[in-house]
Amino acid sequence: MNRQEQQFIDAIGRTGQGEADLQPVLAALRGWLSALDQALQDGRIDAVGWQSGSALARRIAGLHDDLARQAQRRQQQWMALAPARALAQRFEGKLMLLVFGKFNAGKSSLCNFLAQRFRQRSQAVQYFHLQDGQLIESASAFHEGATETTARLQGVCLGDGLVLLDTPGLHSATDDNAALTQRFLDSADAVLWLTSSTSPGQVQELDELARELRRGKPLLPVLTRSDVIDEDELDGQIVKRLRNKSPANRADQEADVHARASDKLQALGVALSQLKPPVSLSAHVARTEGADAAAMEGAGFDRFYAALSALLAPALAYRDRKPAEVLLHHLQEDVLAPLLGQTLPALQALQQLLEQEQAALPAQCARIVQLAWREIMPGLPALLEQHAAADDLAAVLDTVQPLMMHAFERHARAVLDSHVLAAPAAQGIVLPADAGYERAFADDLPPSYEKLYDALGQAIQLSLEALAETVGEVCAARLEALSAAVHRKQQIIHRYTGQLGEIEQGLRRPGL
Repeated sequence: MNRQEQQFIDAIGRTGQGEADLQPVLAALRGWLSALDQALQDGRIDAVGWQSGSALARRIAGLHDDLARQAQRRQQQWMALAPARALAQRFEGKLMLLVFGKFNAGKSSLCNFLAQRFRQRSQAVQYFHLQDGQLIESASAFHEGATETTARLQGVCLGDGLVLLDTPGLHSATDDNAALTQRFLDSADAVLWLTSSTSPGQVQELDELARELRRGKPLLPVLTRSDVIDEDELDGQIVKRLRNKSPANRADQEADVHARASDKLQALGVALSQLKPPVSLSAHVARTEGADAAAMEGAGFDRFYAALSALLAPALAYRDRKPAEVLLHHLQEDVLAPLLGQTLPALQALQQLLEQEQAALPAQCARIVQLAWREIMPGLPALLEQHAAADDLAAVLDTVQPLMMHAFERHARAVLDSHVLAAPAAQGIVLPADAGYERAFADDLPPSYEKLYDALGQAIQLSLEALAETVGEVCAARLEALSAAVHRKQQIIHRYTGQLGEIEQGLRRPGL
């Protein structure tokens, strides 16, 4: 009888249900989402004052449209998690281990072998699979083969407290299988990462597991098929015999897998405390040698059961807080992640556009003055000539004034085309007190207006600059207000990111 095996089975039978009170943290998580939604709504960026076709208005509209799509998508994502939540509820109080790895890592073989061991210890064994969202019980063991054999999520209940989930591999031949694996990751309390000793520790697989490790789930690497085939001659015949790899060989492979996995997890920003020391085993050798105590020990199962026993405490801690973890993951990945990955970059791009607009505004105002002045000045000589005989300067000003206002308004709308501009208040043309027509030396010559032309040109320039300053102040204030609104939106996202992190720390605090 294998002592480590029996101790693990006994420990599984005593796990029961945790006593953690999750209501406060669940309320905090729901309150966080409600407050975030309200803050985002209150911090809505106003596009009033901007032309609907302008780059700024389009960016603002795109920002709001994306936020609306995020809200809709997160509802769909939460509904998509319903099967995983139902699975967790169906096995509430049991420890759920996700058996994870490439399609040829021996997942089904290990699950079947463990089921056989539990049955031999008079423990209940019940296979099941999911079909159309329903849990279907089955009397058949998992099919084992050298190619992809798991086309659906399947599992087996072992004894009173353990569930193994065997899933289509992440590197499955079909995208649907990989998606199915990811969907049910939330149900698991710990992960057994199976990797064949023929090519152990393919650390790129950890890219897919990083999310689960960041969620605080422990990970136990298991090197399967830790065996070799020896050839010998018996009665003139070549006989092949399967035997375990040597302890030294196994130790070298385990150390290599642990080192490379540690490096990979550090690169992924995952806490190394979640990574457990790898163990090697051979279910095939244990089975072919009768699975007695010596065979089980030689095949690595004593160390495997000891590793599982050490996995119990962190796995059970996760199980007991799982309802809050599932909601937390949804908020982190379906609510906060799009805000950080999409909304913040969009806000930054909008802020950069605003800074460009602010930097360009002085030159734009100067350009308006220049264009309007150039439009008006060529017509002044004829106008001055027209009213020279009557020495009627007032008539000149009465004509120039509306022309100046019309030219300014037209060019302002063209240059500041992103802004909605109100008609500017009339700006009087103020001439020096001594400005006017000059009498000619001879009575039969018309008055001279060369100096008046220069004075009038300078007065028009000053009037246009005053108009441009007024419009520029309105546009600058509008840009500043929009920049402040963008900054407030960024602060909202950063503030709620910090708040969710604090809730996460409290949830994972020992003794919750």
